[in-house]
Amino acid sequence: MKLVIVESPAKAKTIGKYLGADYKVDASKGHIWDLPDKSMGIDFKNNYEPSLEARKPEQKEIIERLKKEVAKAEKVYLATDPDREGEAISYHLQCALGLDPNEKNRIMFNEISRKAVNTAIQHPSLINKGLVDAQQARRVLDRLVGYTLSPVLCKKITNKLSAGRVQSAALRIIVDREKEIQKFKPEEFWHVSAILEKPKVKPQFKATLTAKNGKKLTLKNEEQCNEVLQSLNGEYIVSSVKKSVTQTRPQPPFTTSTMQQDAVNKLRMSSNAVMTVAQQLYEGFDIPGMGHVALVTYIRTDSVRVSTDAVTAARERIAKVYGKEYLPSKPVFYATKKQAQDAHEAIRPINIELTPESIKDKVQRNQYLLYKLIYERFLASQAVPASYDSVAVEVECGEYKLSATGKTLKFDGFLAIYGESRSKKEDEEENARLPKLEVGDKLKLIQLNHEQRFTKAPARYTEASIIKAMEEMGIGRPSTYATIMQTLYKRDYVNKDGKALVPSNLGIQVTEYLEQYFSEVVNIKFTAEMEDRLDAIETNGEPWYNVVDSFYKPMLKEVEVAMHGRKVAVQDEESDVICEKCGSPMVIRMGKYGKYLACSNYPACSNIKSLKEKTPPKETDIVCELCGAKMLERQGRYGKYLSCSNYPACHNTKPLVETVAKCPKCGKDVTKRISKRGVVFYGCSGYPNCDFISWDIPTGDKCPDCGAYLVYKTIRGKKYIRCSNKECKYSGGEVSES
Repeated sequence: MKLVIVESPAKAKTIGKYLGADYKVDASKGHIWDLPDKSMGIDFKNNYEPSLEARKPEQKEIIERLKKEVAKAEKVYLATDPDREGEAISYHLQCALGLDPNEKNRIMFNEISRKAVNTAIQHPSLINKGLVDAQQARRVLDRLVGYTLSPVLCKKITNKLSAGRVQSAALRIIVDREKEIQKFKPEEFWHVSAILEKPKVKPQFKATLTAKNGKKLTLKNEEQCNEVLQSLNGEYIVSSVKKSVTQTRPQPPFTTSTMQQDAVNKLRMSSNAVMTVAQQLYEGFDIPGMGHVALVTYIRTDSVRVSTDAVTAARERIAKVYGKEYLPSKPVFYATKKQAQDAHEAIRPINIELTPESIKDKVQRNQYLLYKLIYERFLASQAVPASYDSVAVEVECGEYKLSATGKTLKFDGFLAIYGESRSKKEDEEENARLPKLEVGDKLKLIQLNHEQRFTKAPARYTEASIIKAMEEMGIGRPSTYATIMQTLYKRDYVNKDGKALVPSNLGIQVTEYLEQYFSEVVNIKFTAEMEDRLDAIETNGEPWYNVVDSFYKPMLKEVEVAMHGRKVAVQDEESDVICEKCGSPMVIRMGKYGKYLACSNYPACSNIKSLKEKTPPKETDIVCELCGAKMLERQGRYGKYLSCSNYPACHNTKPLVETVAKCPKCGKDVTKRISKRGVVFYGCSGYPNCDFISWDIPTGDKCPDCGAYLVYKTIRGKKYIRCSNKECKYSGGEVSES
């Protein structure tokens, strides 16, 4: 019997399916050795050697179980993930289980498929000590930073704070953007456009004022705008017409970073949820009728490289499903960024014939959506570009010049596979149609439009944009982005306002303190350079402890200075709660056990209360059918509900039914519901006789094009009417909130 050891039980089950009866596949369930939880665990007298051992009872049990399996096995293979972390787990297993370090027992594969696993078994290798040292350097350095700086923050600011080598740099990026927004002063300008028409030729089109006497024109106030408007009532003549065919090329298949960005934007998932689901797709799970199946290649990668077999399979699929006109004459290859390690392929489906639609009803919704995103992005990467007929027109009116552009889709190319989600307004602006125009054509002015506008502050980061920024700046590594974001939320350094990331007062104060005393910890350039040095340990042979020492010793001197510095007064956060004792507004403060509400009139008023107090019930006009008392609206775990005000004499409760539309199937009311997992959906009140449900709010109307029901969709904060039928392109436009 041959033994194969992996990290995950799910991965073990998938691999066991491919290897057969001669092999036993077991799982270490992640790291078997780790640093201690309550002490530094670093030997400073011995080149920062970490004190690694089994810390938890379950880790000790796993080691003992695996030792027994090793004793019975004729051959042992270590098949942990193909990255630094996986290499370290294999090394620790080798040490803990007493395996020969000179024996080739390490196997790696980019995808969990029969072919990849069996090929790896035939080509074992030695454990890569360079990768192990690179992982150990990161682990030790992060422990030193966290365990050295966090106590300083707790003593000088408040309890339960933490600092991290990458976490603090990422927080600074968000804080710097917030300060930039706060300092921003909007500047007034006026936008002028003309609706023009070529006589007897459709359609009308819009041209925007751009220049005066050949120089760019900016209207800074209403007076300048009115002056220009008086001059734009003259003759309009076409002065330039430029026609071209433009192309939009497909994007490369996903890396870890681009997968997180796209899934956050398009699927509304958090980066942490994206990585959790992606890991499931990689390790495999049970699919009815198919058994235990892995769906995608390794999901921690910075490469866009793809195997020749996968490219060939994608090209065959495109030709078969979409036609040869969608297939480039040669395979498409993408260049990986210079700083990328390029250790693994891009993220792609293992089996291109296993389409998302074929498993849609057999897997969880998020598993289907993410697999669909990965599948379509990869397939589209091997398709031809989309092409457009583009026209750029310049129109003169006296000394003024106006410009208009038009673009019409000529061939959809890769967009037929992987289209971008866009609002109707964006489509109209991007793909505006112009009439056939020639130089010298005289145009008729239909209408002049003018609008006061103001320059806008830079947008706050979202999870997607901060991940993109960290990647571009070289902060952290793609596999760590989700963990970084979770830490910032957990420590209350960053909050979400919709999709926007807003640093809390505490986050700003921590960043300012670190900038003052530990500038290198939050220095973006220094952090990126340290990332490169840590990566290079794998290849350049520099002892890992030298890299750690070069960072840690200077930091110790900064700690000494900081400990003699001032204590920071934590700013209170405002709340909308009013003190019931004195009428003053209450503020949010941080205490030993977390946040609480305190009266801002302290010490005159010392009222405090829990921040988690329930919202007081709201009286309604609904009468209890059991006792005749008024019903109260309350907030429960799964949403709002009604309860009798005569409680405890009367225990009557019932859901607060919110009718949104009439059911398109049976005509009864469609009501807002909350699932057992707390997810909002809309279902027919006629259930179980009618099974209509929708994740989007139905409008009550039917699509004029295909007859399916219409729904409200929110895109980039704006509400639109769309057809529920994904094959139908009907859009009812933007809905005014008024």
